Amino acid sequence: MLRPLPLSRLLMTAVLLAALPAVQSQAQDSVVVQAENVRYDYAQVLRVTPVYQTLTATRTEEECDQSPRPPSESDSRLSRMVGAVRDALTRNGGREEEGESEAIDCRAVQVEREFHRPIAYDVDYLYKGAKYRSRLRDDPGNRLRIRVSITPVVPVANDR
Repeated sequence: MLRPLPLSRLLMTAVLLAALPAVQSQAQDSVVVQAENVRYDYAQVLRVTPVYQTLTATRTEEECDQSPRPPSESDSRLSRMVGAVRDALTRNGGREEEGESEAIDCRAVQVEREFHRPIAYDVDYLYKGAKYRSRLRDDPGNRLRIRVSITPVVPVANDR
């Protein structure tokens, strides 16, 4: 025994059946593109040029001047005498060792250093008689593995 369909279902079915020819005509007008034809091959590397990044680092180093300090005019006899007594008391019972008679003047100095590191490689390579250039992360060596993709040019409907 068949039951009657509710009115809402009946209306929805009618709308879907009416729209079906429009959907079918749009599907016939669209162009279907297949998956790419891809293969892998090797190209001969002609030249590899590293691309460098320059980094600058600054650090503080202690710089000491070990040359003998000439007595200045501001040094008084009293200060030289106090210095001599202090040296005598602090050095091995007053005995001076070689090189200890020189005054050492030290100060903190900012030193800048530059570092160069390769961040990429510009690679020129030859494949089937044509030259190409690419920037790569690593140096490829003598030959470079490449991806070859062939896709036909399909004219658009307006270009015909």
